[in-house]
Amino acid sequence: MNDVAIIGVGLHPFGRFGDKSAMEMGADAIHLALRDAGIQWKDVQFGVGGSLEVANPDAVTRLIGLTGIPFTDVFNACATAASAIQLCADTIRLGKYDVGIAVGMDKHPRGAFTADPSMLGLPAWYAENGQFVTTQFFGIKANRYIHEHGISQRTLAKVAAKNYRNGVLNPNAFRRKPMSEDEILDSAMLNYPLTQYMFCSPDEGAAATIMCRADIAHRFTSRPVYLRAAEIRTRRFGAYEVHSTFAPVEEDVAPTVYAARAAFEAAGVGPEDVDVLQLQDTDAGAEIIHMAECGFCADGDQEKLLAEGATEINGRMPVNTDGGLIANGEPIGASGLRQVHELVRQLRGEAGDRQVGGNPRAGFAQVYGAPGTAAATVLTV
Repeated sequence: MNDVAIIGVGLHPFGRFGDKSAMEMGADAIHLALRDAGIQWKDVQFGVGGSLEVANPDAVTRLIGLTGIPFTDVFNACATAASAIQLCADTIRLGKYDVGIAVGMDKHPRGAFTADPSMLGLPAWYAENGQFVTTQFFGIKANRYIHEHGISQRTLAKVAAKNYRNGVLNPNAFRRKPMSEDEILDSAMLNYPLTQYMFCSPDEGAAATIMCRADIAHRFTSRPVYLRAAEIRTRRFGAYEVHSTFAPVEEDVAPTVYAARAAFEAAGVGPEDVDVLQLQDTDAGAEIIHMAECGFCADGDQEKLLAEGATEINGRMPVNTDGGLIANGEPIGASGLRQVHELVRQLRGEAGDRQVGGNPRAGFAQVYGAPGTAAATVLTV
């Protein structure tokens, strides 16, 4: 099995871009990744692309070059980009190709994510009683968690305020205005305990990552980042997850737990070895929950960690240094690749004003996609 190195990353800014199409954003991200890797499009032997709104991301090749490469399209809800990363990396690990690209792109309309429940095999009453509005489910999940583990609503505001501050330092972020905890708490209550500014926004953007066999990475770069693991797991029977099941709850363990454990085992590192984290903060409660699910703290310890600044850029456990989803928004197909872009920049020491200290050596990314698909990725230098 080949080891895999990341030799180039590219990111189209996240936000709103008028008539510019998702495909055009994807092409921009690819060009940036090629430039970063110092290679040409003809050097890329295969591609994997992901999107919610774009049915055929492979068509981005018409804007880059019709070189005839094999290209696979994937969709896995909010885990779409992580799925593209895993498929690209595993194809290289298995020795079929030496150099590949994973790209994600989306252009979402304004408003909360909603969907036809029949797409996910859910009963009609999920839509009939309004539960397929994601804000409602995130609120229910966060409310249960903070109640069970003694976490205050202000701690949720601390998460959001941190991510807005980090977004100010990120020129590619959608929201680049700091907000105080009080402003966040006083904003419109959408679904208790989550207020308006504790949520991310669906938006537009694209990202790309170029990978190769680790043993040939020196041909392209003197600073490769190694993709040690990319693992995806789904729910086990009885586990309750957001808008995902109406079965009896017997085992309340999220798939994120299993994905993170599998990634750490495959990578040969543990949570204690990670220097910088990217966690899916679809809402402020999600970041809190995923800290524990991924093994970085015990349930309920988040209150103390946030109070002491552990998750700040200069803390001992920096989380979402680029502002996460709360500052960047979420174009689904690109979101997990944005996380990897940030980790690569951090591990190379290229993150500028948001660079973490201490010469980071390992990064971790996690995304969660409804109705119960979790992904975890481990990078090292």
